[in-house]
Amino acid sequence: MKKIVVIYWSGTGNTEKMAAGVAEGARAAEAEVRIIPVGEASVTDVLSADGVALGCPAMGSEVLEEDEMEPFVCSLEQENLSAVPVVLFGSYDWGDGEWMRDWEERMKKAGANLAGDGLILQLEPDNDGMEQCRKLGKTLAEA
Repeated sequence: MKKIVVIYWSGTGNTEKMAAGVAEGARAAEAEVRIIPVGEASVTDVLSADGVALGCPAMGSEVLEEDEMEPFVCSLEQENLSAVPVVLFGSYDWGDGEWMRDWEERMKKAGANLAGDGLILQLEPDNDGMEQCRKLGKTLAEA
């Protein structure tokens, strides 16, 4: 059974709901899933997993949350992530998804094995958005 870890930061609860949907999809694909707020996560959680989902909303001028997620992503950029499939997700209020494109590019430059395109949803995920989250989790579990 694959071990999937879903690590996220959420200010309003929207990205937390997305994390739950990603986890649900991975579980439906028969993976063992742990959901961890980024403030409680470690690099070891990532390196010991068979797949990793990272979630963060767009903040400020379309950047990652700066106090917890940004330092965590910086620590991951120092590791060899080529053997671990990774997916990215997050919510936004305005903008065009620049933070996700930038995040994907950073992870690619760091050698991460991206298992799919980053998923962005505006504000609180609706039923269709939650289905997209479940599909992303399933994709990760099957990668």
